[in-house]
Amino acid sequence: MRENARVAADFKAFKGDYQELVDEISELLGVPATLENRDFELIAFGAYDSEDELDPSALDPVRTRSILTRRSTATVRAWFEGFGITRATGPVRIPTSPEAGVYRGRICLPVRHRGVVLGYVWLLESDPGPTHAQLAAAMQVADRIGALLADEAEAGAGLSRELRAVLTAEGGWQRDMAVAELRTALGPRADGPHTLVCVAPWPSADPDDAPAARTIPHTAALCTLPWGASEQSLALLVRLRTTGTATPALAAAARLLKEAGEAHGAPGGAARGAGARAAAGVGEPRVGLTDLGTVWREAAAAARAALAEPRFGPVAQWAHIGPYRLLTALPPEAAHDVVVGPLLSAAHRELARTTEVYLDCAGQAGRTAAELGIHRQTLYYRLSRVEQLTGLDLDDGEDRLLLHMALKRARL
Repeated sequence: MRENARVAADFKAFKGDYQELVDEISELLGVPATLENRDFELIAFGAYDSEDELDPSALDPVRTRSILTRRSTATVRAWFEGFGITRATGPVRIPTSPEAGVYRGRICLPVRHRGVVLGYVWLLESDPGPTHAQLAAAMQVADRIGALLADEAEAGAGLSRELRAVLTAEGGWQRDMAVAELRTALGPRADGPHTLVCVAPWPSADPDDAPAARTIPHTAALCTLPWGASEQSLALLVRLRTTGTATPALAAAARLLKEAGEAHGAPGGAARGAGARAAAGVGEPRVGLTDLGTVWREAAAAARAALAEPRFGPVAQWAHIGPYRLLTALPPEAAHDVVVGPLLSAAHRELARTTEVYLDCAGQAGRTAAELGIHRQTLYYRLSRVEQLTGLDLDDGEDRLLLHMALKRARL
């Protein structure tokens, strides 16, 4: 418990400490400085007050995007890493490259702790540039930043561990203990309104490969959890102002989906193909942490619904997925109804689609034919084939209910 209280206190201090240290480097060298973690996510930037900041080249496309979106693209990251910054122990000079969006040279100060690179301080080249003594002093400040990043990583790992324990607890005393540990770790933030976001599948199979909670606005903690047999999902605990709005959670989900799309290699975060598609679900807001297990099941169900039905997504809220609130709760074996089974085979894909559209249209033949772009007689022929194949009567309400449920459940 004392360890979790320390984690909560540490998180309050990190942001201000980073800003102070970056400002110290800016003042020391007389040039603007920015701090990014090793994944090129912006942590802090010092807008040094000088005529240098009025130079348009100081805000080239790479620097502008980093400040405005708080991260750089994978292409930019690879370009800078090509200069050996991941292995460097001292300042690295980066030349201009207009084609890469770098209109002005940079000096990179690698931020390391115990030999591991944890981030980078970026300086704009100036004339005259900083002296060796100034750079040596700046590297000492970078070492202090490295120690702070290491402490934050340790604290973040603790919050991830506590959140994962809550979401995977079986119930009873195990769940109560996990909730108590997370409440202590979060401190006063634990008692406000929260919800959970599920992003699935998360593009990395490494359980520890997740963004820092600090980089996602309103996120109190996050962790990865198994999704299916071999994939991962990302769980975010998001702070809300009230239980009446989930806007912060929707914004966080949209941002992470864009990152997932970029990780799959799709421009602008769009899916590169069916296998690369990710979706997000948002659970119903609750006050406090007691019901987080239920909220997670809601968020995961909403993500599954968004993956099955693109009309819900890419971000689906539990409250808006209609019958999928029940369908996602059914056990996997419920999808394999022996009567409907033959219709779900690959050989009858067109018949299954026709039936689903017909049932979605409340059994209205005219609407169904128009939706499918076929003649009514073709529709009637296909529906008669479905009745022969399944033995169900499409004029019977319960048979139609069974068929509709089975077709929707099969999407999951």
